[in-house]
Amino acid sequence: MSDPMRPRASLRTAVVWEVLQDALDRRVKATGRESLDVLDTGGGSGNFAVPVARLGHRVTVVDPSPNALFALERRAAEAGVAERVKGVQGDAHGLFDVAERGGYDVVLCHGVLEYVDDPAEGVRNAVAALRPEGVLSLLAAGLGGAVLARALAGHFKEARQALDDPNGRWGAGDPVPRRFTAEQLTGLVEGAGLRVGAVHGVRVFADLVPGVLVDTEPGALEALLKLEEAAAELPAFHSVATQLHVLGETAETIETDEAIETAGSPEA
Repeated sequence: MSDPMRPRASLRTAVVWEVLQDALDRRVKATGRESLDVLDTGGGSGNFAVPVARLGHRVTVVDPSPNALFALERRAAEAGVAERVKGVQGDAHGLFDVAERGGYDVVLCHGVLEYVDDPAEGVRNAVAALRPEGVLSLLAAGLGGAVLARALAGHFKEARQALDDPNGRWGAGDPVPRRFTAEQLTGLVEGAGLRVGAVHGVRVFADLVPGVLVDTEPGALEALLKLEEAAAELPAFHSVATQLHVLGETAETIETDEAIETAGSPEA
């Protein structure tokens, strides 16, 4: 299935979607079930929930905004997946007031840690929602991308402030309460008991390239997408990415995946 968020918006989501779709496919193979139970915390209007449901999975979206949940309901209906998408009002802090502890194969925690009072608690709750064999998809704002963007815009004092600020904020007008380095995010994931399966830089170049160039230059969008995908896994680019994506896996998940790979290898 091709990226459902192409063409323009895929610059912001393509890398995450590819990683997430691969993780879902591996879980399907490991569990022997075609339909997984997925929890999307802070899932809003369903940017990921609806495409995941279109793959055949059941998705529960937890979000504090009634307006976002209304938009989710409408979006799911338009996509023909209303029966596989459930929206409930809540947040990461009180997650288990509305979601099942230990009830999900995959948990998405995208754009949540920037806004919660305690990021470590947010990750622990997301992990506690996983089944013994489960995968966490964590996406959060990257510190380096903000510093680079402010500097390239000529706001050098703000760039320096973001670099020095404990929360990575460039000033009082900064709309993002908190940003992270790759080391901070992987530390949160490991501190919650998961193993880090992969780290990707997201929007390494997309936010720096003039939109008119992407929209008018023949083949530019596709070339930029391929560049983003190629750079995403390289640690050197994690430090300048607008967002960082970490895939966390339970120990049982890694053991099962390794067993499946071994069984499928020619030497087995």
